[in-house]
Amino acid sequence: MDKPWLKHYESGVPSTIDYPDVPMPHFLETTAAKYPDHVATIFGNGSSLDARLLYKQLNEQSNRLANALSAMGVKKGDRVALYLPNCPQYVIGYYAILKLGAIVAPNNPLYVARELEFQVNDAGAETIICLSRFYPNVQKIRKNTKLRNVIVANIKEYFSPVLKLLFTLAKEKKEGHRVTLDPGDRWFPEVVASGSATPPQAQVRSTDTALLLYTGGTTGVPKAAEITHRNLVANALQCKAWIKDMKEGQEITLTALPLYHSYAMTTCMNLSVMLASAMVLIPNPRELESVLKAIDLHKPTLFPGVPTMYTAINNFPELSKYNLKSIRACISGASGLPVQVQSRFQEMTGARLVEGYGLSEASPVTHANPIFGENRIGTIGLPWPDTTAKIVDIDTGEKEMPVGESGELIIQGPQVMKGYWNKPEETARTLRNGWLYTGDIAKMDTDGYFQIVDRKKDMIIVGGFNVYPRDVEEVLYKHPKILEATVAGIPDPKSGERIKAYIVLKPGETATEEEIKEYCKENLTGYKRPTFIEFRESLPKTMIGKILRRQLVAEDKEKAK
Repeated sequence: MDKPWLKHYESGVPSTIDYPDVPMPHFLETTAAKYPDHVATIFGNGSSLDARLLYKQLNEQSNRLANALSAMGVKKGDRVALYLPNCPQYVIGYYAILKLGAIVAPNNPLYVARELEFQVNDAGAETIICLSRFYPNVQKIRKNTKLRNVIVANIKEYFSPVLKLLFTLAKEKKEGHRVTLDPGDRWFPEVVASGSATPPQAQVRSTDTALLLYTGGTTGVPKAAEITHRNLVANALQCKAWIKDMKEGQEITLTALPLYHSYAMTTCMNLSVMLASAMVLIPNPRELESVLKAIDLHKPTLFPGVPTMYTAINNFPELSKYNLKSIRACISGASGLPVQVQSRFQEMTGARLVEGYGLSEASPVTHANPIFGENRIGTIGLPWPDTTAKIVDIDTGEKEMPVGESGELIIQGPQVMKGYWNKPEETARTLRNGWLYTGDIAKMDTDGYFQIVDRKKDMIIVGGFNVYPRDVEEVLYKHPKILEATVAGIPDPKSGERIKAYIVLKPGETATEEEIKEYCKENLTGYKRPTFIEFRESLPKTMIGKILRRQLVAEDKEKAK
C-alpha cells in the first residue's frame, strides 16, 4: 500500500530498522559491559538523599535473582507475577525473569485482592514478587491460587542509608509493627544474595513469549496480550530511532509512569537500558511535588507522560519554584492530548511535547509526531519505522476508507503481539489477515498524519448523529476555568443518548452549569452540546492517569436505581 507518511519523516529517522535476533536481556548485558559505572536507577524521595544503582549492579543482581528463581523451581515458560510500584526491585525482577526465559506477568500495584487473584490465576503464576505493603493481599488470595513462591520486597531496601533510617523511624512511629512473613515466604534481598552472579544458562529466543500485558480491565474482563522478546526489542529500537538526537550514556529518563504498564515499560525502562540512560524512578506520580523536585534536582532529559500529568504540572500553583528546563523531549500517550495542554507545557518548559499513540497489543507504541520535525497538533502523527497503518470501514473492517474519512485504525508491524493468552476467539477477532484491529476510530490526511477520533466503544449516538467524546472534550479544555473534563453518553428514550460532561475546575475557580452550557452553545453544534453538567472535586483515573469514563457512567447508573 501507499505510505504517504514516509516523506514526512525527519531527516535521520530511518523508515526501516535492522532488528537483531536477540532476547531483551541482551541489551542489559551489553550496557553493563560497556557502561558498568553509569547510573541505572535513581530512587528515593526526590532529594539529595536519593540512591543510585549502577548498570553493573543491576545486571549482577538480575543474574543473582534469576539463578535464585531457578533454584526455587522457576523454569523457561513459567509465569512470574510482579506486584510492585516503580522501584529498583521491579527492574531487577523484570530482567531476572526474562533472563530465565520465564514470562513476566505485571500487576497494577493498586489492585485489590480480588483483581490480583484473577490475574494471578489467569496467568497461571506460581511465583510472585510483591511489595511488603501489598503482602496482605497476597496472603488473602494464596489459598485460591497455585502460588508456591512468594518473595517480598521492602520499599526501603534500595534507599540510601540515611533515607532508610529516616523512613524506618517514621514508619515504625506510624504503624508500630513490622511485617512478619508466613513460613516459606522470603525477603527479596535474601533471595538475591542466595543466587550466583554468573549469567543464567537458559536458552532464550527472540520468538519466545516474554510478557503477559493485561488490557481491557476498564472495558470488560481483562485479557493478556502475549508479547515476545522480539516485540519488546523492536518497539524499544523504534523509539530509539524516533528520538534521533538521543546520546548513549548521556540521557536521564523521568520514570513517573508506572512500570507495570506497557508505555513506561518500553519508553522508560527498556529504552533506558538500551541507551545506558539513568531512570529516575517515581513510586507515586500523584505526589506531584515529588515529581517536580525530582525534575529540578536530577535534570531528566526525557519525560514520557500522559495528558493528566502534563495538565497537573501546567496548573501547579508554585511551579515557578522548580527548574524544568532540562527536559528536551516528551511523548504523550494513553489518551488524547488536548491542544491547550500541549501548547502550555511547551511554553513553560521549552521542551518538545508531541502526541503519540499505542496499545498494549503493540508493545505499545505505533505512532508519534516527529519530535523536532512537523508536529501537527491534534494528531497522533506518523506510523513508526516498519509500521504500516490504514483506516477501514467500521462495519466489515475490510474496505479501506478514503483519505480524510473516519473508520477503524488497523496496524501491522514487528511490535504487534503474538495474540491473547489462552483466548483464541479474542485473538481471531483482533488479529485478522495479518492486521491488528485497534478498536479506535481514526482518519488519515493526505500526508499520512493520523488523528484519533475516539474509541469505537466510547462513541455517543445522539438522535442518530455520531458524537466522539474527544471533539467535545477539546472544546471544554479550552475554557479558562476548566482543569479536567470528560464526557459520556447517558441513555435517553427519545434521542438514544444524551451527553453528560464531568468537570473539575481549576483551584480557586467557580462556575455554574448555565455558564458552561452557554460556552458550549457558542462553540459546539447542537447535538454535540452536553445536556448535563456535573462538577467534581476529581475524576477517577487509572494508575497511569487515564480518566475512567465508564466508571463515571456506572456511578450514575447506580445512583439512578
